[in-house]
Parts: sequence; structure tokens; C-alpha cells
Amino acid sequence: MSFSMIVLPGDGIGPEVTREAVRVLDWFGTHQGLDVTVRHELYGATAYHAHSVAIKEDVFADLTEVDAVLFGATGGPEYDEIPKEAKRNGNLLRIRQHMEVFANLRPVIGYDELADTISMKPEAIHGVDMMIVRELNGGIYFGKPRGIDTSPNGFERGTNTLVYETPEIERITRFAFELAKQRGGHLHSIDKSNVLETHQLWRKVVTRIGAEEYRDIPLEHMIVDNCAMQIIRDPKQFDVMLADNMFGDILSDLAGGISGSLGMLPSASLSAPNDAGDRGRRRALYEPVHGSAPDIAGQGVANPLGAILSLALALELSFDAPDAAKMLRRAVRGALAKGVRTPDIVPNGHDAASTTEMTDAVLSELQHLHNA
Repeated sequence: MSFSMIVLPGDGIGPEVTREAVRVLDWFGTHQGLDVTVRHELYGATAYHAHSVAIKEDVFADLTEVDAVLFGATGGPEYDEIPKEAKRNGNLLRIRQHMEVFANLRPVIGYDELADTISMKPEAIHGVDMMIVRELNGGIYFGKPRGIDTSPNGFERGTNTLVYETPEIERITRFAFELAKQRGGHLHSIDKSNVLETHQLWRKVVTRIGAEEYRDIPLEHMIVDNCAMQIIRDPKQFDVMLADNMFGDILSDLAGGISGSLGMLPSASLSAPNDAGDRGRRRALYEPVHGSAPDIAGQGVANPLGAILSLALALELSFDAPDAAKMLRRAVRGALAKGVRTPDIVPNGHDAASTTEMTDAVLSELQHLHNA
């Protein structure tokens, strides 16, 4: 079976880390016969300089036609100089909405191999295997009205609207419960229902779906303030965590401390499945959680593992290759165990590996596993 993928390297360190992920994908093509056609397209500042748009319309349209999209990063000084209209027409929020990828998966793993670089106690991170499910197509990032205007008293006024309708909450809730069911685990739903009416509706809908459709899956509600503290105090209590767009964004970055660096965090954003005639395929956007990091762009020191582990998610969820995904994750841990680290995860006083050297170590581990 053949698959297709569009790569949008984007800004800052995006081109550097996506290049390494494609190297790993090429390895699976050469050594395990994985057939993925890769198409590279410009995005962001580079695209604007070449075509006067953040993303070409034909590329934008084709994002829904391929099996997967691998995205690098967006933002930075050059991106900030793009005219507002061009950014509005091609920004990442528009891409996510266009692809209808409403379910954002952000796995957080406690790596014993990185215990010497993480500020939390080794026993606190040992065994952590958390999946944050973030609603991605609604909430305060998309709500209207929004913007900056002038109030009647003459002051500048900023407005953002937190809004969810019942069907939006229902579909992400079912997605999270199904994931908890597959994992044999439980679900925490995170909200601010003690203050916000929108989250009162969120809790009401999640409670109803759990009681009516998933009675066998334990459900616990948690206020976001407490959740932030609990992630640090006892992260092993979490299995699947459900949160709205903004809280999922913030909490997943906080949980990055468990894995040692934002550079370690992958993500997958999925749509509802298409009809069975298309193999039930979900439109899928894969990207490392980190930003464009313009301060280190071009220096060859960015951590590629977030992008490489995003590829592992693509192998599992889009390319029908779950064994390859497991193999890749083992290779990442093997490379870390041998002390190969980029600057963001290297212990003080130790030599750091470059972006390319980090990937070389992963490829070496893959070859070893392949030959075993």
C-alpha cells in the first residue's frame, strides 16, 4: 500500500527538524519497504518571499487530499514582517480548520534516559505515559468577536471570545473516551467550570457522554489550576487528559518538563474518519510541539526528536505501520541511553550533539534493531 505526505518546513528551526524526520522516513522506505511519496512545499516567510502568500492556494487545497502533513514551525522575525492579510489567509489556525483536525494528541513520556537533565525527581517521571487530548478547532482561538478596538471611554480594548457548542464538545469527548478505552485507562477532563459558563457546559456534556456511553471508563473532572499543580506533583496519576484548545495548549507545554524539553514533544492532529471507501482515513497534521526558535535557527543545534517522534505517530496513525512506530520509539530511547543529546537535553559539562548527529544516532539504533 502506498501513502502520500506533504512536508511544510515553515520558519525558524522548522526546516532543520523536518529534514531529519524525512531522513528517518527514507530509512523505513529503504529498509522496510514503506512506500510514502513525499512532496515538499514552502510555508511561512519563505513562501511569502517566493510567492507573496504564506501558503499557495493549490498546496492549501491539497492538504486535505494526502494521507499526512508534516509541519515544522511557524513564527519569528521574518514571519512577523508578512502583511496581516497574508498571515490571516495562511496561518496555522486556518490550516487546522481547513483540514478539520479537531483532535490534537500530545503524548508525554517520562524518559528514564533523561533523568539526569530533568528537574523533577527520577521516581516522579518514571513510567509516565500521558496522552493530552486537546480540542483544536474551537474555543478562544477561533471565537468571535475578537480583536483590538477602542472602547467608548477612549481606551484600547482587546477582546477574545471563549465559545463552544455542544456538538464540538461531544465529538472531542468521544474521541478522548475511545482513546482511554483503547489504552485500558481512565480520563481526566480539565476545565474552569467554577468561573466560566463555557466550561460549565463543557463539564455537563463530558459527564453526560461518560454516563450514557462509557460507564466502564473512569472519569474525573479537575479544575485547571489544580491540574497544573498535579502534573508536577504526581504526573503518573494521569492517563488520558481532555482539555479545550487553550488549556490543552498550555498544559501540554507544562507537561513538557516531564520529557525534559519542548524539543522532545510530538503531536498529531486528526479529523473525523472519512467514509469506509477511503479506508476510514483521517486527515492528519503532524508537528513537533516546539516553536520556530529563531534564536537558534540555522545553527544546527535544534532537537529533531519532536519531529522524529511526530513521524512515529504518522507511522502508527496514517501509514498503517504500528510496528515501525514502536521500532522508531525504541531507537530514540536507545540513542538517548547512549548519551547522545542536543543542547536542550544535555547535562551540564557534557558535549552536545548537533541536530544531524542526533538523527544519526537514531538511524544507527534503527539499523541495529533491523539487523537483530
